Amino acid sequence: MNHAQNHDAYPDELIRSVLTSVKSIAVVGASPNPARPSHGVTGFLVRKGFTVFAVNPGHAGKTIAGAPVVATLADLPQPVDMIDVFRRSEHLGAVVDAALALDPLPKVIWSQLGVRDDAAAARAEAAGLTVIQDRCPAIEMPRLGL
Repeated sequence: MNHAQNHDAYPDELIRSVLTSVKSIAVVGASPNPARPSHGVTGFLVRKGFTVFAVNPGHAGKTIAGAPVVATLADLPQPVDMIDVFRRSEHLGAVVDAALALDPLPKVIWSQLGVRDDAAAARAEAAGLTVIQDRCPAIEMPRLGL
């Protein structure tokens, strides 16, 4: 996969490849509030059959939308293929840095609609990760028929 992406336009083949290859996902910023998009997307990913972990320090040990909650990425009980980020853009860099400290590394950093930090994306890409920004898997999967 080409790691240095144009973050203004992703080819459908890339989105499809990511969403059909990952099996486990950590949702950073998952909310226990059913009205929040992060809650709905977490539940969507669980229902689609992914192994999902919610990352929310205030709710560690509980479940959100069917996913067990851990406080931080470092607390994940197993490696994950993708990190889906529901945090504001100014927090994306710290999430990427935490992801880059994991061993093994995730394959993908995915940031949700409106979340973008090209410098953080470049750091992740330099480490060999694929980065998708400002997109939602719960929108892309139905759009691509996945």
